[in-house]
Amino acid sequence: MTDFYTLAKSLEAEMIARRRDFHRHPELGFHEVRTAGIVAQELNRLGLEVRTGVGRTGVVGLMEGDQPGPTVLLRFDMDALPITEANTADYISETSGVMHACGHDAHTAVGLAVAKMLMPMRKQMAGTLKFVFQPAEEGLGGAAAMVKDDVMASPAPGRSLALHVWNDKPVGWVAATDGPCMAAADKFTVTLFGKGGHGASPYQTQDPIVAAAQIVSALQTIVSRNVDALENAVLSVTSVKGGEAFNVIPDSVTLMGTVRTFKPEVRARVLRRFDEIVQGIAAAMQCRAEAVWQVTTPAVVNDATMSAAVRQSAQSMPGVTHVSADERTMGSEDMAYMMSTVPGCYFFVGSANAEKGLNFPHHHPRFDIDERALVQAAALMAAAAAKYVLK
Repeated sequence: MTDFYTLAKSLEAEMIARRRDFHRHPELGFHEVRTAGIVAQELNRLGLEVRTGVGRTGVVGLMEGDQPGPTVLLRFDMDALPITEANTADYISETSGVMHACGHDAHTAVGLAVAKMLMPMRKQMAGTLKFVFQPAEEGLGGAAAMVKDDVMASPAPGRSLALHVWNDKPVGWVAATDGPCMAAADKFTVTLFGKGGHGASPYQTQDPIVAAAQIVSALQTIVSRNVDALENAVLSVTSVKGGEAFNVIPDSVTLMGTVRTFKPEVRARVLRRFDEIVQGIAAAMQCRAEAVWQVTTPAVVNDATMSAAVRQSAQSMPGVTHVSADERTMGSEDMAYMMSTVPGCYFFVGSANAEKGLNFPHHHPRFDIDERALVQAAALMAAAAAKYVLK
């Protein structure tokens, strides 16, 4: 049996150096030109068949075994966030207002290490590994763009794998959940049209601000009164905009927010009640409401057999102290677009270290990871992929 942990450990210094280089030079979604260039260069150097410009700035590398067999897709995201870094490490972002605050620098470094680990095993492989380095995971539709550019074809994968370093948990913790593990995300925009006027004469208006206030409050009852307490749903109004002057009631108010669910039937119930509440209150307040919904991502739903295989590999891996089958988050992930067509497993690798102050949450200006997680992530991904192609 191949010792993937030892192989990954031998690449630890290289992974750390690569991760820190990516961290110094973060790039926003669909602007990952430097990152994609490094990825393509390294995959070419290793001998993979490389395709660039997939989904605008994505990179795909094919590693074909000597024998025919299944194709397994391995996805690693590359993009950074529009956040000003507040860390003091010697590898902090050199790009103003942009930082790797979600660990995608680590994912990219891990992906290159996995390719380097598995390439020498091609003669023992029956099948193909499809390394997918994705742009624009952070809400800009990078996965959908790659799907549109036929990332799920030529060759079509039969299985898929992805991972995320996870600062909610310490190094040594691993989770591969059966079934849903990341929520479907919907974005909503509601515009309330009333009749503006003088703040001293509200009786002459049809006040959209008062209507908006009642709608925001009433929407909170959907989760508490219309969703089974044993199910999961989140509804958050995150933006309220209306009015410019202290003494003027505006003609309109705009609300924005998000809904997160795991199950289609729960989502349908939330959306139905949302529309009833918005339209009903708007009408009662003599306003008119227009609601626009945008599906950001479906839920990430793991294949139970694949998740069990990842957990089995983790349980025998050095340094792993806890393996979970039940880690779910209401955060979203557009890997769902790839996993919606083929079975997959999206697993989490703990990356926090509270003693070293490396436990700030994802998307925080001081986010950073314990880099020991790189070895565990690379070893687990290589082991998970090898189960399907290594004979």
